[in-house]
Amino acid sequence: MNLEMMGRELLSQELNGITEMNESVETRSGFTQTEKKISCTRCGSSLVKDRVFAPCLCGEGCFYCLSCLQMGKVKKCSTLYYQKEENLFADINEPVLMWKGTLSPQQQEASEEILSTINQGGERLVWAVAGAGKTEMLFQGIAQALKDKKRVCLASPRVDVCLELAPRIQHAFSQTELIVLHGSMEETYRYTQLVIATTHQLMRFREAFDVLIIDEIDAFPFHLDDSLQFAAQKARKKNGSLIYLSATPSAAMRKLVQTQQLQASILPARYHGYPLPVPAFMWTGDWKKKIQNQKMQGRFFKIVREMLKANRRFLIFVPNIDLMHELATCLNLLYPSAVFTSVYAEDPERKEKVLMMRQEELDFLLTTTILERGVTFRDIDVLVLGAEDKTFTEAALVQISGRAGRHKDYPTGEVIFFHYGQSREMKHARKQILQMNRLAYERGLIHQ
Repeated sequence: MNLEMMGRELLSQELNGITEMNESVETRSGFTQTEKKISCTRCGSSLVKDRVFAPCLCGEGCFYCLSCLQMGKVKKCSTLYYQKEENLFADINEPVLMWKGTLSPQQQEASEEILSTINQGGERLVWAVAGAGKTEMLFQGIAQALKDKKRVCLASPRVDVCLELAPRIQHAFSQTELIVLHGSMEETYRYTQLVIATTHQLMRFREAFDVLIIDEIDAFPFHLDDSLQFAAQKARKKNGSLIYLSATPSAAMRKLVQTQQLQASILPARYHGYPLPVPAFMWTGDWKKKIQNQKMQGRFFKIVREMLKANRRFLIFVPNIDLMHELATCLNLLYPSAVFTSVYAEDPERKEKVLMMRQEELDFLLTTTILERGVTFRDIDVLVLGAEDKTFTEAALVQISGRAGRHKDYPTGEVIFFHYGQSREMKHARKQILQMNRLAYERGLIHQ
């Protein structure tokens, strides 16, 4: 029995030298074909546009799946190899959970509901505002699952979220071996009871996890990609539990909660008892033209100057990379002594730059929406330039606003949406934040 294959479904080229195949290894074709449709076995894609015909050594008429191509090519002639998950884990010495913190009353209530779902199976949405302390609420349930020799996976669409979660989870469960799976990982895969993975990596698993927790379900690309949702369902065991975490669940998921088709734990307040920062709207004229013409005047540049003078650290969110670089040029000319940099999704120094900001080596950081979630900085303000741009959806703006005021010692922060005309998404984002604050006040959860 190969532990490296346990609960995994792999292509032959992914077996990494595993040549011993016994009766416990099952095989399936790369595509499932019926009279009505052809579906990729790995990601479930069944649309004609998601498969591409190409010459192949197997003969004519072979094709491959375009939807999950980045995970390796699944062809019509491919074979997927699978070995059933047997939960071959040793006993863990007590205490399983090393975290010594305490939960707020709303966190404790959610923690008990999560534990119940993990014990009984089924699905649950944890709808918690940014900064509510979602990770800590999971600890009790994860600890019980580990004691029961269940296999646990925490997944997220974003690598940043996985990298942020990993040290916190490892510290809380230091006696449990953990692996972090993502596209650029250098570590060799190994069989562990506790897994942190991007949602793309779930495609390589089948009925592997007794407990699957998906953080930031509203993040790109998970909420738009049926193949990732298929992979999540395929990766958990049939009687396993699936827990969704989000500060901004989709309208469809909110409807399931309202119609009682999905259990939910709703947490409208942050763990420290302060309200969510409500974004201020500031008209700044044609900001694109100002940046492109290096006309460094107006309310935005005035606010940046004031924050630098007050030694406030802050994030500046910009709609796209080109505008971000143009803005960086302007700010370099205007404030040559300021220490800052810019970061985006494909930036090779992305992790290092975020760490610099976290370690307070930068005065401010320019970013695209890549930092809208999954990162925490101790004491910052947040500026959004061009908040009316279509890049900034309601969910993105709510998440961006949630970067401020997260730390218990610095529970407040300014959030400013600079715009050239208010968008519907801006208004809805502010309305959602105000509604959560109102609900938290009504429940007596905000006491500041």
